Amino acid sequence: MARISGVDIPLNKKVVIGLTYIYGIGLSSSQKILAKASVDENIRVKDLTEDEVSRIRTVIQDGGGVEGDLRKKIQMDIRRLIEIGSYRGIRHRTGLPVHGQRTHTNARTHKGPRRAIAGKKRAPKK
Repeated sequence: MARISGVDIPLNKKVVIGLTYIYGIGLSSSQKILAKASVDENIRVKDLTEDEVSRIRTVIQDGGGVEGDLRKKIQMDIRRLIEIGSYRGIRHRTGLPVHGQRTHTNARTHKGPRRAIAGKKRAPKK
């Protein structure tokens, strides 16, 4: 099993898809990484040589933050928004959608499950 940036890449997947298991690498960045490392996109992870894996590792390390570094950077950005009291920071702090979505209906993912209101029941059908 190939281990890159602390993540085990599945052996039976193509390399271009396997790299997307790393946090911060999507399909397009995976294709760019493989082009820089001069590795064929269509081969399977189990067929990679150790030299190819090391080339992919070096390209990812040179490219910037992935996994823990990227998660830490995102959390620091959110903390900064909260500390300066910006609109986005306030929305993060109160647990509401940040990017202007409606909240009258929807937004259940961010707001959490509905809380029951005492005394509010449906009227029985007649």
